[in-house]
Amino acid sequence: MAENAGELAEPGEPAESTTVVVIGAGPAGLTVANLLRRSGIDCVVLERRSREYVTQRQRAGIVETRAVRMFEAWGLADRVLGGPPHDGILEFRVDGESHLVSDSDGSEGPGARLCPQQVLVQNLTATYLADGGDLRFEALDVSLHDLTGDRPTVRYRTADGTRSTLTCDFVAGCDGDHGVSRTAVPEGALTAHSLDHGIGWLTVLADAPPPAHPLLAVSAHGFAAHFPRGPHSSRYYLQCPPDDRTDAWPDARVWDALRSRLGDPALASGPITDREIFRLRSLVHDPMQHGRLFLVGDAAHIVSPMGGKGMNLALYDADLFARAVRDFVDDQDETGLRAYSRRCLRRVWNDQEFSHWLTRTVHDAGDDTRSGPFLRNLARARLDRLFTSRAAAGAFAELMTGLDPESSRIP
Repeated sequence: MAENAGELAEPGEPAESTTVVVIGAGPAGLTVANLLRRSGIDCVVLERRSREYVTQRQRAGIVETRAVRMFEAWGLADRVLGGPPHDGILEFRVDGESHLVSDSDGSEGPGARLCPQQVLVQNLTATYLADGGDLRFEALDVSLHDLTGDRPTVRYRTADGTRSTLTCDFVAGCDGDHGVSRTAVPEGALTAHSLDHGIGWLTVLADAPPPAHPLLAVSAHGFAAHFPRGPHSSRYYLQCPPDDRTDAWPDARVWDALRSRLGDPALASGPITDREIFRLRSLVHDPMQHGRLFLVGDAAHIVSPMGGKGMNLALYDADLFARAVRDFVDDQDETGLRAYSRRCLRRVWNDQEFSHWLTRTVHDAGDDTRSGPFLRNLARARLDRLFTSRAAAGAFAELMTGLDPESSRIP
């Protein structure tokens, strides 16, 4: 818990001191917080939304093998990972023809888990609080100060209007692409590398039977996908113009398009509980730190959702950051802190490349009115190689697994 530090506050402001202030209570922030607690390091988590809102946000659904083994190494897997093990099989359906591809690299140890983001967040929240963690929801008007000094300051307002101040050694910016952490960095201190893929997705959550395996479908009608989100719910994706509108997709049109693109005329429907259209884009900020502020997850990088790398990269960042802080606190060793950005970005660019490759492949291989017949045939050749070459399938599995030698140490 934070200690009293009243002399550092504005007049009349309560003030406290802690080692790390974590901004954001999504998968990245809560993983950082739990790993720090396991290391005996005090921290405070600030989240602008309510607990109910945060624990119901539905996004990613697969915790990849590397992240599962990371939680295992920290002794947290049984407490935070819900859902069944992923069986290691992906289905590609090309013009209605099924191809099963393994995403297991054959290494020993637990594999990926089918764990919806909201389940992971709920479990991380419960674990952190049960272990005595300090988590403050509805922390408003958060601002970061003195990031290049020895003791950064974080100010915020509680829901009842009380102003509070936290001083700390480090700030973990885990509040996403539109959070306050990255905007606290002076202009010009970070370089943004971005790519708009020119592709839109309609994403639909429905109370409908999940597929036997995560499914990616390619056809002349466009790309579609079907993923499990629990024993009785599914997440669907439909390629669409990036400037399309959700009201152009009534229920009947959604189910007709899914049955056509998935090559399954008998696909069972169900109540649609959520729908959204978004553009596929990729973004990397370099470096991922400024002074004593360390950007973690979406605050530093956005990955096209193909390959399921976004949340898993955030978990990788959180692991590296927590280890670096532990080394500094326990041994006054700054090596991990100095290398944080370089080590994270090496993994980020690797996953960006894989996600870009898969994005281009499944979209170019479908409707050639956008990509043209030349690129369409190139993409089809890549898929054929994936289905017929043991070496190509092995490389694909290695990239999907997400293993990294740097993350294999036991805490």
